[in-house]
Amino acid sequence: MTSVAEPEAHSGEIGRSRPRKEDAHLITGRSRWTANITLPGMLHMAVLRSPLAHARITGIDVSEARDMPGVVAVYTGADLAEEQGSLPCAWPITPDMLTPPAPSLAVGTVNFAGDAVAVVVARSDYEAHDALEAIDVDYEDLPVVLDLDEAAADGAPLVHEDLGTNVCATWTFDSVEAGTGDDVDQAIAEAEDSPDHIVVRRTLHQQRLIPAFMEPRAVVVDPTAEQITMWSATQIPHILKLMLAMTLGLPEHKLRVIAPDVGGGFGGKLQVTPEEVLTLLAARRLGKPVKYAESRSETMQAAHHGRAQVQRLTVAARRDGTLTGLKVDLLADMGGYLRLISPGIPVLGAFMYSGIYKIPAYRFTCRPIFTTKVPTDAYRGAGRPEATFAIERMMSELAFELGMDPLEVREKNWIAHEEFPHTTVAGLTYDTGNYEAATGKARGLFDYDALRREQAERRERGDAVQLGIGVSTFTEMCGLAPSRVLGSLDYGAGGWEHASIRMLPTGKVEVVTGISPHGQGHVTGFSQLVADRLGVPFEDVEIIHGDTQSSPKGLDTYGSRSLTVGGVAVAHAVDKVIAKARPIAAHMMECSEDDLDFADGGFRVRGTDKSVAVTDVALAVFAAHDLPDGVEPNLDSQVTYDPENFSYPHGTHLCAVEVDTDTGRVGLRSYVAVDDVGTVVNPMLVEGQVHGGLAQGIAQALFEEATYDESGTLLSGSFAEYLLPSAADLPSFTTDRTETPATSNILGVKGVGEAGTIASTPAVVNAVLDAVRHLGVKDIDMPCTPMRVWKAIQEGAGAR
Repeated sequence: MTSVAEPEAHSGEIGRSRPRKEDAHLITGRSRWTANITLPGMLHMAVLRSPLAHARITGIDVSEARDMPGVVAVYTGADLAEEQGSLPCAWPITPDMLTPPAPSLAVGTVNFAGDAVAVVVARSDYEAHDALEAIDVDYEDLPVVLDLDEAAADGAPLVHEDLGTNVCATWTFDSVEAGTGDDVDQAIAEAEDSPDHIVVRRTLHQQRLIPAFMEPRAVVVDPTAEQITMWSATQIPHILKLMLAMTLGLPEHKLRVIAPDVGGGFGGKLQVTPEEVLTLLAARRLGKPVKYAESRSETMQAAHHGRAQVQRLTVAARRDGTLTGLKVDLLADMGGYLRLISPGIPVLGAFMYSGIYKIPAYRFTCRPIFTTKVPTDAYRGAGRPEATFAIERMMSELAFELGMDPLEVREKNWIAHEEFPHTTVAGLTYDTGNYEAATGKARGLFDYDALRREQAERRERGDAVQLGIGVSTFTEMCGLAPSRVLGSLDYGAGGWEHASIRMLPTGKVEVVTGISPHGQGHVTGFSQLVADRLGVPFEDVEIIHGDTQSSPKGLDTYGSRSLTVGGVAVAHAVDKVIAKARPIAAHMMECSEDDLDFADGGFRVRGTDKSVAVTDVALAVFAAHDLPDGVEPNLDSQVTYDPENFSYPHGTHLCAVEVDTDTGRVGLRSYVAVDDVGTVVNPMLVEGQVHGGLAQGIAQALFEEATYDESGTLLSGSFAEYLLPSAADLPSFTTDRTETPATSNILGVKGVGEAGTIASTPAVVNAVLDAVRHLGVKDIDMPCTPMRVWKAIQEGAGAR
């Protein structure tokens, strides 16, 4: 995969492509995954899962299982009903939101195939799994609830009978009520009544996706010390600790959570899981360490899924392509229960449906719906990919209806670079951006005009293989963000992040961060940031993370917040170290603080060659023999940083596909991504994030889908049925950057972790449709498999 970014130009660590320092122990077999942890006397837990999507439990017989070799204990929901509590949902999006109990071990009913009904604890993993087969469960079938529209209708079978409805809540953003825009119904009505306007309506489907992280989930709990210690393959050790303490009534200071090496998450490990609760309860009851390590099929059957929405969209515009209104009606599949932030995922997206465009009127209405499927929650991008897909598909649909080039329609409506900062119709203030620059660079790298000419030639010849060109010009909100804003949305936590710097006497630096990485390269990026700002060698910086005892404060990793919130917190902490060192350095050189400049790791008396390194100050502080009066012998610092705004990366992605009209096969011919993520700390890390994101977004467009049969059984429960792309399925990406620094933080950085995923899906689907629209094809649901594309072509031919 190629990059054509400009050659590096830097004087320090910022902007340098350093290989990841954390990779050394991973590639030499010295990593520590949760599933590899073995403790003295450790027991193993296995989970029995319901084969039915919706049923009443009428009886469970565990007597035979309890008598099997190696079995120490068997627990059912009835056994744990008094202590397991209900799994937390931390985002009540409306005051009247319906939140059914969500026990870790089912009590009374199961609400999706994979719901946990019993656990076995044994001396070995094999003995625990063998004993599962001896548990006899009697079920009484209940009606399944699978289709979102049917579930939302009056009189539908109910997932939770006591709620009286499958509609969890109704959440609305209206630009008139918010004071950010005009009345969208009026805009649509005026467009329908005017020959100079157009109204475009579409229904789009976001299929269910499964976060296919490399490492399946695992938990180890050791209750044998005064403090209970949990190791978990989690993205959120700090949040997990708090939620477990609150859910189970544990003293928070008696629980320690460690996220060791974590093999990917993509939002799928942003969760308080039933298995974490059950492992902790079993360990506490038995007084011995207990491990749970799931299989890949359990990951797919029981870990949360993502996306799963029906989007009904209406766009009003003038015939010259100028947008006048956008209305969104959304159904979002919650599955059988609400998980940690399930109902808030579409709310995040609500603020991004306007994308990079100036839209005068907007309304978004979302109804989260209960179904008898695996619960959904965050998946890479969390609401923003769905929103970007919707608006970028609609912009291409509008261009098609008007006979305009899709880039022309976008340029007519986007926010010009001189209009920043700009407050959107959704109420967000974008601080910086330059959509013209990113699009111009992408267009040139893609050779857009030449591909359009080739496309016209192929159509004129009637080639069996047609060329399609897809466009996605996007922005996103990330670095979840001001705590007061999140509070106004009833989100259950803040948006701050904590960092501390420890200056060691030898000049080495320990950085403690509340960010918890799972493959992104935080250790390298944060080391570069500290080395550059403090002027110490990159190799002399140690990053400490992922342990609530050594890193006691933090809000963890998700939403592309690591650098834009966590990294900025680190930068502020470095500045505090420098500020604390300044009076000591002045004392050492017998000068005024006002005469000192700090650069390249040292203080220099202005206009002289007299200087002292900050590392020398650290040693002097350790000795404390001669410090200024009233100055404590301590350079260490800590900062809790609450951002003033979200960050808004943007970019333009262009995709060319070749569609075989005889077979429906889609081949990716070329892909260009030009992203603007503000100041770049490490270009190599940025490239890695973009490439990985592109693979996931393209996979949604062409490959991945979680499917169910009519009884609610997951059909895509392994990689034999759930198709992930390999390197052979993807083209050599051409990536590049423009750089518009953020004004909302001192580093000028924006998020990058989700950008590729957010932008790529609509680019690919727009390209597929562009290849076959002239054959009468109006839409193709994702993933655009050969069968779906072929059927759409056949149906289009009939329509013609």
